[in-house]
Parts: sequence; C-alpha cells; structure tokens
Amino acid sequence: MWLVGMMGAGKSTVGCALAARLGRRFVDTDAEIEREQGCAVAEIFARDGEAGFRALERAMVTRWLGEPAVVALGGGAVAQPEIRAACLRSGTLVWLRARPETLLARLGEGATRPLLAGLPGAARLARLRELLAAREPAYASAALAVDTDASPVDEVVERIARALSEREAAA
Repeated sequence: MWLVGMMGAGKSTVGCALAARLGRRFVDTDAEIEREQGCAVAEIFARDGEAGFRALERAMVTRWLGEPAVVALGGGAVAQPEIRAACLRSGTLVWLRARPETLLARLGEGATRPLLAGLPGAARLARLRELLAAREPAYASAALAVDTDASPVDEVVERIARALSEREAAA
C-alpha cells in the first residue's frame, strides 16, 4: 500500500498508525533515503538537485514494490509517471488530501522542506497551491482519497482500513 499526498498531509503519521493497525511494516521513503545517504533531504537537494533526489527516490520505491508494507511516498514521487505506474501495479494507492492552508499551518516555516525553504508565509502558501495544482492529476489516480484537514489520525486510519476491507470483500 502506498500513501501519497502533499508534504504535511499526514503520510508519515497516518502511515505509522495504519501499518500498526494492519500488522504491516511502515516505510517512509524520505526517512529511508536520509538514513542511507546520511543527510537530510534538504541537503540532498542542495548537493544533487531535485533530479538527483528523484533518482534516489525511484530506487527506494523500486525496493518496496510488492512488499507487504505501508509505504509513505514523498510528495512529488507519484508525479513521476514511472513511479506512479509501478505503485498502481503493485498495490493500493491512497491519497491523503489536505487544503494548502492546512498544509501551511502544519509545516510552519518549512525550513526543512527544500521546495519551501526561505519563502515568506504568503509565498509558501502560493508555492503549496502551485505544487498541489501540478501534482493533483497524479494524486487523483489513487484508488482512495481521504481528507485529513480536520480529522484525527485514528479517524483517518479507520476510514482507510474500512475502505480497504470493503474493496477486498468486493474483489
């Protein structure tokens, strides 16, 4: 299972709780990349550019194809057609959806987010809107979309678990 959505949508938090609920391993691709590279995503962007980071991301996603895990993808991962296609073939894609205003409130200054770092508040919100508009068609390929704006984590996990159960029963 693959969790997609914008930064701040709750992929890591929901993913960890969902994995526990489903009895699966939880993997955060950004955290795994940071662990393997020995530095933060922001440093990888600074060192190798976005293209370098995306190559590491593709390799990480490839490792988890077909594994019984809940995998939280970076916000831009499924915007890459080859990653999106692979994820759709190998499991259920779940879009954790949140409004840009919610994302901004959750992310704060966004200093650790390379695509937001150094931008003042209004510019961060504009950038979030721009990124969401660009990525939304890819996110919309998900089998399930769950709004996370005003929902506690346990409620989001319950909605996903229930929807997955219904999908399995219908199959």
